[in-house]
Amino acid sequence: MFDVRVPRLLLGPLLRHVDTRTATLWVETDTPCTVTIGDVAAHTFTVFGHHYALVVVTGLEPGTATPYEVALDGETVWPPADSNFPPSRIRTYPEGGDPAFVMLFGSCRMPETDDPGEQKRMGTDALAAYAHRMRTEDEIDWPDALVLLGDQVYADDTTKGTRAWLATRRSLKEAPGVEVADFEEYTRLYLEAWTAPMTRWLMSTVPTSMVFDDHDVRDDWNTSQTWRDEKERTSWWPIRERHALATYWIYQQLGNLSPGELETDELYKAVLEKGRDGDAADLLDEFAEKARQEVNGSKGTRWSYRRDYGNVRLLVIDTRSGRILSGGVRSMVSDQEFEWIEENAVGDFDHLLIGSSLPWLMPHAISHVQSMNEVACRRPGWRGKLAEKLRQAADLEHWPSFRASSDRLARLIGRIADTDTSTVCVLSGDVHHVYAAKVRYPKKVNAQVWQLVCSPVHNKAPAVMRPLFRAGWWKPLAALLKWRMLRSPHIEPLPVEWEKVAGPYFGNAVATLRMSGRWAEMVVERADSDPEPTLKPLVTVPLTPKPNPN
Repeated sequence: MFDVRVPRLLLGPLLRHVDTRTATLWVETDTPCTVTIGDVAAHTFTVFGHHYALVVVTGLEPGTATPYEVALDGETVWPPADSNFPPSRIRTYPEGGDPAFVMLFGSCRMPETDDPGEQKRMGTDALAAYAHRMRTEDEIDWPDALVLLGDQVYADDTTKGTRAWLATRRSLKEAPGVEVADFEEYTRLYLEAWTAPMTRWLMSTVPTSMVFDDHDVRDDWNTSQTWRDEKERTSWWPIRERHALATYWIYQQLGNLSPGELETDELYKAVLEKGRDGDAADLLDEFAEKARQEVNGSKGTRWSYRRDYGNVRLLVIDTRSGRILSGGVRSMVSDQEFEWIEENAVGDFDHLLIGSSLPWLMPHAISHVQSMNEVACRRPGWRGKLAEKLRQAADLEHWPSFRASSDRLARLIGRIADTDTSTVCVLSGDVHHVYAAKVRYPKKVNAQVWQLVCSPVHNKAPAVMRPLFRAGWWKPLAALLKWRMLRSPHIEPLPVEWEKVAGPYFGNAVATLRMSGRWAEMVVERADSDPEPTLKPLVTVPLTPKPNPN
């Protein structure tokens, strides 16, 4: 008798790219197999002994909802037999766009764990609370999209469960200690992050876009060239960063791409071919090594991407891996990538959403300090070294600390806002609090321009940070630091002004953007538990004037 091994579904299905007629769904299995969704089958590909599939479903009708199941080698494995959730479904967008488009966004999500102490410190997961509410809602009220703006996994801040697992593989007394070290250990983080039942179901039925931030790789990733040089001198960093990017490509980036982009992606085609009957680890290793290198003022790949939802465009910018730091040049992305961003920010839409894990506009005092620190770090001798130590210790590495890039983004947004566009909103996370800031240009523009920040989804800001964030918005302090900043001959006057309209708010939260025609608003809800996960209204921010009923 032969022992026939039945494949198991380890992760997924994750519903990723959806448009009017197609959808992509991502899964991880425990053994090579054929994955079938509806009448579409795809064989898994293997990387470092792990097995994945991205199933591209075509021939869907616009504006329809299609329930689906997942089968492995003919055996249905999703939904689970004991599921009490509504069926997972693919809801395509209508031709011309949804008249009432709803998008969720947020960032910074620690996994749910079995340790009561960890769970208490992290509080209620806002995504789990949203999924809990969806179970009792009419499907028509479910969101159309979810955007996760960084820190899907925490490679440098592992849970007790992961630390115990790491200790079975290697000594935690040797670097990198309780942080993850390689591909296998990164897969553990994703397994931990994406198996909680409520969020797993949510991500099986709401199309999800993603981008990394620093904790997906390591805290303060690519803060400066000095930071990179320090890490490159360690024995563990090169493989850590390489495998962070390799797993990111598999677990996050692949699903950001449309079916058309997948068809022309040479790496994807090569991985499918080699990984079907072998292991494509060497291909991903080579790709990731090139991706992390800076050569002639550019990087080996572009992680930024674009998605269109009728009259809404989402343009997601990589604000971490694409940084240019060497050769005396410092920019958030290369000139080549910024040109791509500028090209894709132009189009026929009413609302432009720019996804940036890091806020473009921060609390004023913090923004001014970052701009001054960038200049101070260029000073020779002990003054520059001291400024660099401050930059790394205080996380002074957001858009304001890349002033040339920040100002270029401001000019781009100003040009788009001066067209017939209704809103331009920069969506961000990272800073573990919620706020909305209205942007003003010296010359009045047509569109409403906003910086919208929602973080964390499931984490906690240290108590000491809360008064600092509040102080960052204090106008007398901001005015003093602005005066000091503009005394420097090396810092240009700010190209825009911004005013906080809402916040700062603290606690686990998720933001909902609602757009209909040229109207838009943001609703933020805070997660709570009483005793079931629930969401409570925090603030509603009108992003445009109310539509005229006539």
